[in-house]
Amino acid sequence: MSFADLQLSSAILKAITSCGYTEPTPIQEQAIPKALAGHDLMATAQTGTGKTAAFVLPALNRLSEPSLLKGRGPRILVLTPTRELANQVTDAVRTYGKFMRVRSAAILGGMPYREQLRLLSQPLDIVVATPGRLIDHLERGSINLNRLEVLVLDEADRMLDMGFSEDVDRIAAAAPADRQTLLFTATMDKTMAGLAQRLLREPVRIEIAPKQITHDTIEQRLHVADSLQHKNRLLQHLISDVDLTRAIIFSATKVAADQLACELHAQGHSVAALHGDMTQGARNRTITNMKRGKVRLLIATDVAARGLDVNGISHVINFDLPKFAEDYVHRIGRTGRAGASGIAISFASLNEIHYLEKIERFIGKSLPQHVIPGLEPTRPLRARTGNGPRSDSRGPGRKPGKFSAGGQRSEQGKGEAAGKSRIKKWGAPRREQAPVVVEHRGSSSGRSGRRVI
Repeated sequence: MSFADLQLSSAILKAITSCGYTEPTPIQEQAIPKALAGHDLMATAQTGTGKTAAFVLPALNRLSEPSLLKGRGPRILVLTPTRELANQVTDAVRTYGKFMRVRSAAILGGMPYREQLRLLSQPLDIVVATPGRLIDHLERGSINLNRLEVLVLDEADRMLDMGFSEDVDRIAAAAPADRQTLLFTATMDKTMAGLAQRLLREPVRIEIAPKQITHDTIEQRLHVADSLQHKNRLLQHLISDVDLTRAIIFSATKVAADQLACELHAQGHSVAALHGDMTQGARNRTITNMKRGKVRLLIATDVAARGLDVNGISHVINFDLPKFAEDYVHRIGRTGRAGASGIAISFASLNEIHYLEKIERFIGKSLPQHVIPGLEPTRPLRARTGNGPRSDSRGPGRKPGKFSAGGQRSEQGKGEAAGKSRIKKWGAPRREQAPVVVEHRGSSSGRSGRRVI
């Protein structure tokens, strides 16, 4: 099937062609015709499947016909959990709608109200927003949803994880009851099913099973850490590698991200933090500096796990494991993009075993354990079937650099949000047993070799 077979407007097809796309992805092929036909959708698809275009293209196609209602309120509203994802959707609207007269606005937290009030005072076709800031404008009366035709919930599972459930319900209640609602999520559980039941009318169910949850171009590694100080020493060793050109280092909390960024900056590294307590302007500047190569190490919370698209990220390092297994896939997907290869490294301490086991069940295999000579853990996490430790040696005489932690960094708490039961009960995938691989580096050339046992 080609995009021309989807019966999109000529202006949209022209924009798609100019981007070099010829065939829709599976989620686009299934979702676009149903959305064009006016059905509510409940679509499950992993990141990187092209789901943004799956709702942006039919939304733009609807705008090719004039509205039957007068007013300034938007005809299309897209809700996203994070500002970065909202910016990504806004860019997609501009890219695919560049041959149309589409008036769009991004309404995000962390940005001045004055500019947003100016935008909302003008006629708009599409608004892309984060829930919290949109609620603020609804309460102010600066936005009216009476004209709304389509409500899109992008990364709906993440919005619920972040505590936006009540906000989403309030926004939906302010929209016309006969609107079309398109819900896109990476996971489907009891909580998500409840949201869909409240907001959708006889939805068409679309589920795209990924061929592989994680990418072939990403090498995944695990380092066992005894303590926070041990994690710091492992990190210092890894970031001293000249092959690490640009990296995103994920931390559990905003405070920990700031603290680690300060420590690394004091050691002379080009580093910046990225988290939800920063203003949107500061976040945009940080991402721009990362893209321009001014920042080598980005210390981020999960705000950067979805919607952040920066080419040239050679490594992703999970200083703290994510609470939700799905976020692991989103995190490591920041590397190995656009056909490039990447390395994803995870640290795991004893109190993170629960998170590690959930990740391994989700991806269907155990993470291969690596050991750095001189930085071996004193206590194994557990017996790991089929995953003996791998040695990462940098040659004789080279010792890992010292790293002093400037205070205790909070570790993730235990427990998991409600919503473990799923609409479909899937059996846990069979673990793949990884071979034991010993890596070595020659002392002169520095080139690495490997042998499989």
